[in-house]
Amino acid sequence: MTAPNQPATPDLLYSEAEEDLRSAVRALLADRSGAPSVIARTESDTPYDQHLWKTLAADIGAAGLLVPEKLGGLGATHREAAVVLEELGRAVTPSPFLTSAVVATAALLALGVENGPAAELLGDLAAGRHTAALAVPFAAAPGADHTADVTADCGALTGTVRGVADAALADVLLVPAATGLYAVERAARGVVLEVLVPLDLTRPLAGITLDGAAATLLAGPDAGAAAVRHGLLTGAGLLASEQLGVAEWCLAETVRYTRERHQFNRPVGSFQALKHRMAELWLQVVSARAAARNAADALATDAADAPLAVAVAQAYCSGVAVHAAEECVQLHAGIGMTWEHPAHLYLKRAKADSLAYGTAGRHREAVADLVELPAP
Repeated sequence: MTAPNQPATPDLLYSEAEEDLRSAVRALLADRSGAPSVIARTESDTPYDQHLWKTLAADIGAAGLLVPEKLGGLGATHREAAVVLEELGRAVTPSPFLTSAVVATAALLALGVENGPAAELLGDLAAGRHTAALAVPFAAAPGADHTADVTADCGALTGTVRGVADAALADVLLVPAATGLYAVERAARGVVLEVLVPLDLTRPLAGITLDGAAATLLAGPDAGAAAVRHGLLTGAGLLASEQLGVAEWCLAETVRYTRERHQFNRPVGSFQALKHRMAELWLQVVSARAAARNAADALATDAADAPLAVAVAQAYCSGVAVHAAEECVQLHAGIGMTWEHPAHLYLKRAKADSLAYGTAGRHREAVADLVELPAP
């Protein structure tokens, strides 16, 4: 029994059910999201494989992991969603899972409704019939206020939001304004999307311009702002698991390559300097796994220190993912610099993720505030 006033011990291990889910997702991605197909999709106008998304979202049920069963979901937790993100990061798969099944879904769940338009939209998202995107910049940190970007007048929205991840492919946009949180059909009149060229070609960005677009009010100003904060907090916390997956692939692939690549009649990985670099990276990845699992567990249990766990995870995992990807490119030498090798996809994903939902520096400031550590 946990002593009174003492926080519960976080569970950093993976359950049998989580490992089964991992196996299913990994097998699917290995079969249908190999590096050549991902690279080919980044060169096309359709970065997402809709058939793959349907299988992941509806057949495996990943889109409904966070949604309660009474609303049409599977009633799982953030821990299971984190496992899916680890695998999506490990395969650097283009997918709207993070933006739709995690961030938008978490924002809608925070409204606490069981009927009405928000509940209906949750059912559609959980079943994989629709996808949604929270209309705030991808770099928005938890707690950031973006209600000034859009104004509402008699149910019609006007304004501009820049750099929204997956907005161009979402069916519904969740738009925060000073008067509340609104749902807007992406194909509605008055909605104009400008597709941007992102660093990470596996996760498209778009600017949204609303000119009197018809919208459905989902929640008032206070409830809407709280929902947006919860969505961004959940996104930042589970993004750490995607960063963990990126780092783990980069380390494993680098170790494999340096074992097989020979120079001076010996594997290049046997050189002491490279051993030290990879051993140091292994320690960082292990620590990142603990930080990411702690954040997922804190979100799953609605722990009081969840904001701190999320800030710690983002402050640490962002740097580890970027470092692992940089080492992967460098230790692959010339082949790591080519377009055909997938190392550049991981470096771009790691770099883009390091800015998403708040930079590492922003999260370090949050850690300092949460533990009342004054700046020097």
